[in-house]
Amino acid sequence: MNKRIQLLSIIFLGFSSVAFSQIKEEKLILNKKREPEVKKIEKKKTSVETIKNYPPEEKSQNPVQYRITDVPAVSDFKTSTIQGQDVTPKFEGSAQNNYIQFGMGNYGKILGDANFSKTLENKIEVGVDAHFLSTQGLKKVYDWDSKQSSTTLGAFLNSYGDKGKFNLNAEYGLDSYNYYGIYALEPGDVDLDQRVNQFKVNGYYDFYSNEILNDVRVKSSFLKDHFDAQENQVSILANLSKHAVEIGKSGFNLNADLGVGLEAVKSEFAILDQNSSNFVNLNLAPKVTFRKGDSYLMLGSSFAFLNSKNQNLMMAEQMNNNKTYWFPQAEFQYAAADEFKFYGGVDGGLKLNTYADLLQQNPFIVSDQYLRPTETKYHFYVGLRGDIDEMFKYDVSAGYGKMNDIMFFRANDLFDYTSVNRSAYNYANTFSAVYDNGNVGDIKGSLQYFPLANLILDTEVKFTKFDLDNYSDIYNVPLVTASIGAKYTMLDQKLMLGFKGIFASDRTTNSFAIEGVGSPVTYLSTEDTNDKVGGYADLNLSAEYKIHKNFSIFALGNNLLNSKYQTYKGYKVLGAQILGGVKITF
Repeated sequence: MNKRIQLLSIIFLGFSSVAFSQIKEEKLILNKKREPEVKKIEKKKTSVETIKNYPPEEKSQNPVQYRITDVPAVSDFKTSTIQGQDVTPKFEGSAQNNYIQFGMGNYGKILGDANFSKTLENKIEVGVDAHFLSTQGLKKVYDWDSKQSSTTLGAFLNSYGDKGKFNLNAEYGLDSYNYYGIYALEPGDVDLDQRVNQFKVNGYYDFYSNEILNDVRVKSSFLKDHFDAQENQVSILANLSKHAVEIGKSGFNLNADLGVGLEAVKSEFAILDQNSSNFVNLNLAPKVTFRKGDSYLMLGSSFAFLNSKNQNLMMAEQMNNNKTYWFPQAEFQYAAADEFKFYGGVDGGLKLNTYADLLQQNPFIVSDQYLRPTETKYHFYVGLRGDIDEMFKYDVSAGYGKMNDIMFFRANDLFDYTSVNRSAYNYANTFSAVYDNGNVGDIKGSLQYFPLANLILDTEVKFTKFDLDNYSDIYNVPLVTASIGAKYTMLDQKLMLGFKGIFASDRTTNSFAIEGVGSPVTYLSTEDTNDKVGGYADLNLSAEYKIHKNFSIFALGNNLLNSKYQTYKGYKVLGAQILGGVKITF
């Protein structure tokens, strides 16, 4: 029977490779040291008691390994609205900290990774982390330059003390790419260069117990791009808690939590309208949770105190605003059985939209953005989740909410109509953030299936519908996204295979038709407010084989359906890509 199931699993991997694919471009950074991607369905933000399995005695015997979380704005061609996914196989439980690897592929791809760490006295660990990826781009599609590269250099320190663990990391990233998505003009060979430099320093201290002070996090970021846009960001978050307080003999436990956060962002732009903004946001989030077994009720609130300042060349004077927000926070779960857990709740919050965040979603925005925070006034949701015989994990939910200043991306027109020597962003090839109020409804489901000890299958589907006050459609946001994946190990775990297929439906966008008249030439533009960017399916496969415990070979195949679809209007992605390389661990 097991052989039959294995055969069917291999057939599934083969046939599914013809049908699905990606909402995101795949990162070709292989086996990076990062915090693990957790897809546990039942992991939600509640004040349910957190059991920390790392007292000092156990930690000295089996220390938890922490590494820099590598969050480069990198896809293999950096053309995605959403951060790319890593489909590289990982040998669970056998990874080594120190490694170097090198790979090459078509489209002139070159990949290099390195990680070195050493444990010193007193359980202090130090290390460095480096990654590089470059591609020559779509030379046969565009007459102008579309090459890209990304470099990330980092250093980290981990320390395990008697009362808690401490992590400090610093990271420098350089992304170099082009505004190559020109669809309305024929410019020839022009300079479309954009470069983004970002330096980040993060610190984290986590106490072993949940007594009063739980953890403290500090993050800072300094960004500058090719057009002299600058952004500085700093945030600090402290979580206070008192967990596992027994309430008489009722069998209920009480957990009390208070989150205190402070975030400050200053953004300045040097071109066009020369927007500038300054935000200071203080957050307080008290909540209490009553828990019995797997059932619980969480009641809380969230308060935000925002000071905002905006200024540009079009404003006669600086706009100052001080506002206080209140958001509901509540969630319940009724565990009828492990197989059926009903849950629901309401939440909300305030999100500061920063230039760095916008670049992660769309690297082709112009270096002059009017920034405003997005407010989720409330979001109600209900769902059902469960674990069936430790073989199926599922989660299905639906929600509805009210939001103010929903952020999305609108295509820019020409910024002037007479220039011959245009700037890189002046070909109707960039985007700007726009905002609108409205309602949002969502339905989502996920499933994980474990038919064999060495085979994991998973799938996710999400439907999101926006009803805006001023726009008839939200731009550059798909109505439906879906993914399907598999991981399979064989040959005594020497060979690991991976599959990821991701799908996105059509998206509405605006676009421009441009024509030149007269001499000297004056350009006229006509806007289409209901243009479409086609949906896509993108397939990704990966394989890694351990020839020796310290030596592996790997291969990645991305976008194997060879579809040069567009993520934004004008921005085609690479076709079928094959990359292979070697990895040495020590």
